[in-house]
Amino acid sequence: MSCHLRLAPHTQPTIKGKQMTNPTTERIKGIVASSDVVLFMKGVPDAPECGFSAGVVQILNGLKVPFKGVNVLSDPQLREGIKSFSDWPTIPQLYVKGEFLGGADIVRAMFQEGELMVLLTDKGIVTAAT
Repeated sequence: MSCHLRLAPHTQPTIKGKQMTNPTTERIKGIVASSDVVLFMKGVPDAPECGFSAGVVQILNGLKVPFKGVNVLSDPQLREGIKSFSDWPTIPQLYVKGEFLGGADIVRAMFQEGELMVLLTDKGIVTAAT
């Protein structure tokens, strides 16, 4: 059974009922496009500030996946904006080649089922096993 989740993009992201500013949306799009693998997280990869973020970092590091960590705690607008951008209420959030995969539970399940490695390989991401 696949845990892979694909969410439709939104045309008008909102922050708590208010339309998200274009600069926030554009900034998030730029961050997502800036690296093949992007993790919006609490803290930084070397010092995650929540267990869920730490768990995803551990999986990515274990697979030796190069990724960009984005600390949402340093910017409240980014922290709320990414939730609206993906229509996903929690952090961390993992993006691969611009595609939102999900949060900690989905990433962990995909990893345990071997789906994460398959997806990364299919997307041309070099990992420890490739």
